[in-house]
Amino acid sequence: MTNPDKQSDPGRNQNYRNQLLLHMSADDLALLEPHMRRCELPLRMMLVIPNVPIEAVYFIEQGIGSIVASTPSGHEAEVGFVGFEGMTGTPLVMGDDRSAHACYVQLEGQAIRIDAAPFNAALAASPTLRLFLLRFVNALQTQTGCTALVNARLKLEERLARWLLMCDDRVPGESLAITHEFLSIMLGVRRPGVTVALQLLEGRALIRARRGEIVIRDRAGLLELANGGYGEAEAEYLRLIGTIMPG
Repeated sequence: MTNPDKQSDPGRNQNYRNQLLLHMSADDLALLEPHMRRCELPLRMMLVIPNVPIEAVYFIEQGIGSIVASTPSGHEAEVGFVGFEGMTGTPLVMGDDRSAHACYVQLEGQAIRIDAAPFNAALAASPTLRLFLLRFVNALQTQTGCTALVNARLKLEERLARWLLMCDDRVPGESLAITHEFLSIMLGVRRPGVTVALQLLEGRALIRARRGEIVIRDRAGLLELANGGYGEAEAEYLRLIGTIMPG
């Protein structure tokens, strides 16, 4: 998957940058448009509260939302990753009104918000809308499965390389505003482990790490280091939704 901000298509003029809205049929989009509201996504904003009815869905246009699982004792790990290619609140698409997992803003940006009631009404009015969005749910589940596999089988530096590639797909430029503390939550490891992994990647000239910022220097090198952990979920998204379109 490639971020459209890293492509050149100056002749294209779209109202939306979110890929689901760009690929949606005109009839289905018309059902949603009266209820859309653009909003800012500040860092750590809660988009989905676990085990609480979902108030709204967010079609992200810029920034990243993390789907995070937690234990009763407070341990957390990222299990899903959503940017301009997707949406939050997918349980609504599957006929449920809540999620077991939290979703909050990992990298700030903007989104198009639709309250749950009109969104559910649109799903009920159009079978094609639900079927289309279920394709994204399938892609997201593939990503979650890949995350489980790499967390169980790959080394921390390989997992970090995959995570940075996924960020690079969704964030314009090469700079990521992220702290070691947040990375430790996303990768489900302690902060000292994150520091060592970042130093390893920096020593290979793959990244440059500063306080609160990581700069991608060698994407091809990160892809090699990811050891096969990156690519399957991205290919499945392209198969299910379509080519990434600049908006």
